[in-house]
Amino acid sequence: MLAPLKLHVVIRAGLGLIVRMKKTSVVVTNPEIMNGTPCFGGTRVPARTLIDYLEGGDSLEDFLQDFPTVTREQAIAPLEEASKLLSLSPV
Repeated sequence: MLAPLKLHVVIRAGLGLIVRMKKTSVVVTNPEIMNGTPCFGGTRVPARTLIDYLEGGDSLEDFLQDFPTVTREQAIAPLEEASKLLSLSPV
């Protein structure tokens, strides 16, 4: 099981919103890793890569197979967080 990370991540959503993820987020930024690109913790895999895969029609399984350093839990966590945020948004 992954230990919670004590970092704060800001992600710009496609609609121009800024979303602040929980401090225990599995997506982290570090200026010394991938020039600060938000990556899955403990990896050099940009979180955006998961979105690119899904937007391109690939499955979560395809992503996990191509990036074995990312766990299923890591990949699902930001998707669940986005889902929660979207369900709270007024229409």
